[in-house]
This record gives sequence, structure tokens and C-alpha cells, in this order.
Amino acid sequence: MDIPLACQEQLLPGADLIDKYALAVSLGYQGIELRGRGDLALARRLPELRRAHAAGVVTPTVCVEMDHFIGDFDPDRSRDAVRNLRSQLSVIAELGGVGAMTPAAWGMFSRRLPPFEPPRSPADDRRVLVDALGELGEHARAEGVTLFLEPLNRYEDHMVNRLDQAVELCRAVGSPAVRVAADTYHMNIEEDDPCAALRAAAPYLGHVQVSDSNRLQPGAGHLDWAALLGTLDDLGYPGWLALECRLRGEPVAALRQAATALRRSGQPRRAAA
Repeated sequence: MDIPLACQEQLLPGADLIDKYALAVSLGYQGIELRGRGDLALARRLPELRRAHAAGVVTPTVCVEMDHFIGDFDPDRSRDAVRNLRSQLSVIAELGGVGAMTPAAWGMFSRRLPPFEPPRSPADDRRVLVDALGELGEHARAEGVTLFLEPLNRYEDHMVNRLDQAVELCRAVGSPAVRVAADTYHMNIEEDDPCAALRAAAPYLGHVQVSDSNRLQPGAGHLDWAALLGTLDDLGYPGWLALECRLRGEPVAALRQAATALRRSGQPRRAAA
């Protein structure tokens, strides 16, 4: 499989990023996806991150990890999410990375649970998201990186659940620095045909996070990895695969299983080409 594979930092045992990266490489990964907490936490880690970068640690992307996001119903919390993402984009740019990703929101509201109707209209949801993505896209463009919008499943967010919804927002923003992040776990719930969804989103697809159907490591569920990776290969997908999952079993063995499952699933189509 030619697509580079990253592992999120919290999944890797190790005293620091340098130790984690050495383990990751030994298991078949090429990079570490960082986690970006609130209160500008990633910027406060810059001394650590600079040391790791100088030691050769590859950190292509950062995944936001906060308790509020750009689509928050509270304008102050939405603005704070934008502020944090601007900082994360600047940090990942300094590290020579590709970009940062965020959902519209996580855990804020679901139409599948009471009270079923959110306190803001769909038109206002869209306005808030387009405004935030537009600002972040300008900042990302200036920094030479990309912001990735990740759809989440219907139980975790009510605004952006499918790749086509994220693509529509990217089109509305109109910035080449705002693209879509696909997550195979959420796609397993929301997309009628995950491979067709990837093909339709291809012009806007910039990042892919991977976990199996049960949110465990690839190989522990029932996703068709050969079909998914074959589709990305056919599309000439230019980005990374980043492991974002829970681990079943001993962590190092589980991480090895994930890398092996993805590599094996990516081999047959390439061998036949």
C-alpha cells in the first residue's frame, strides 16, 4: 500500500513523541497524528514538538480534541473553537505538516435523541459553519496548510453526517484550503455505499481516518478494507491514512494488527495492476 499510514499519538506507548515514533515506525507506520486540545494546548507543546521534529518525527496532521467546536450553539464557544483551530493550523504548519481536522460539532446534539429538534435552524447551522470554515480556510491558506472538515455519525452530530454534506460546505466556502476528512467508522454508519461516497467526494477528499466497523483497530471488525483501499488507490488519493480507534488486546499487538490488515488489504489490487 503506497498511502502513508499514521497513528494517533494517544494510542502509542512511549515516554515521549520520539519514543512513540520509533515504535510506530517499527510497526509499519510513517507518521503520528497529533491531538489538539483546547486552551491553545498544542501551542504550549511547541518546545516538545520542535524537539521531536528536529529528531525526525513526522507529524502530518492534528485532530481537534475539545469539548466544543466550530458549530457550537453558543457563539462564544464557537469563536473559541475557531481560535484554537487557527493556532493548531499554525503549529502544524511550523512542523511541516499537512493540516488540521475538525467536525462541525461532537456530542452537542443529535436528532436521534430527545428533544429531537435542535435550538437552531438548518439555515443558521449552515451560516455558522460557512463563516467559521471561511475564516479558517483563509488562515490555513496563509499558513500553507489545509483545514479538513470531518462528518460524524447521526448520534454524535446533527449537522454534517455524510461526505456529500461536507463537500457542499467546502463548495460554499470556495477555498482550496478547506477539504473533507473521511472517517471509515462514521462512513460505515452513514454512507449507503462507502466506496461510491469516496468516489463522489474525491475532488475534495484530503484526509482519511481509519477504524473498523466497531471502532476498533482495522482487522477487528467487518469493513471491506480491500474495497476501501482499492477505491482510494483508483482515485489516486494523495493524503494519509490516520489510525483513530480503540484498541482491543495488548496495544502493541493491536497496532501491529491494524498496520498489517491495512497493508495486506492494499496489496492485491496493486499486484494485479
